[in-house]
Amino acid sequence: MNIKITLAYDGSCFNGSQKQPNKNTVQDKLDEIFKVIGINEKINFSGRTDKNVHAYGQVVSLNIPHFWHNLSKLKQTLNQHLPNSIVINNIQEVDKLFHARFSAKKRVYRYIISTANPSPFQDKYVHFCKNIDEAKIKNAIKLFKGVHNFKYFSKNGSDPKSTIREIYNIKFYKYQNLYIFKFTANSYLRSQIRMMVSFLLKISQDKLTINDLQNQLNCQKLISWTLAPPNGLYLTKVTYDNLLN
Repeated sequence: MNIKITLAYDGSCFNGSQKQPNKNTVQDKLDEIFKVIGINEKINFSGRTDKNVHAYGQVVSLNIPHFWHNLSKLKQTLNQHLPNSIVINNIQEVDKLFHARFSAKKRVYRYIISTANPSPFQDKYVHFCKNIDEAKIKNAIKLFKGVHNFKYFSKNGSDPKSTIREIYNIKFYKYQNLYIFKFTANSYLRSQIRMMVSFLLKISQDKLTINDLQNQLNCQKLISWTLAPPNGLYLTKVTYDNLLN
């Protein structure tokens, strides 16, 4: 049986989502628990999240043996064995051709910023930043929407087949004392969102201009390559076409 699992995790507890040599990752912990309950199949993630990046809508897929036909019981069993830093939200049967990564249509991320005084109780989950210029960010952020070559908005060392990506929607809004970036795209380059957020915050702080952003987005000049901290980033949702048999 091929299944789709939607899960949440606290990224501050792991060295990223997917398996790496001698690292504590979300996949390592899932593999460990699955093996305990007699499941040894490869786990496919919808996408990679880095160290300290969180998720409450991550999706994985895998085949499971027939004796785990009771998916409610499987969900309960997994949540009993997994640490509190990982929670299984939903498990459903899907078409045998479904793949968490290759079947995905849209991926939604949020980046959360607090303008309050830094708190040790929130430090792992938001990026603290004073003096946000909401108008400047809203004016600049519109440039990212659409199809672009994001070559200059990706971390060195990544080598994708193409650096062309489409951002379907992008928002910046305030909720209480939090500012939230929301990105919806087909997929993203490595560290793309954190680099975009960093650039927008520099525009807010008058360190860069909209013209600078346009030049970098047009691949005319690499002006800024810094990354916003990972702790404010959340994989929110991954959407698919019809999944059921």
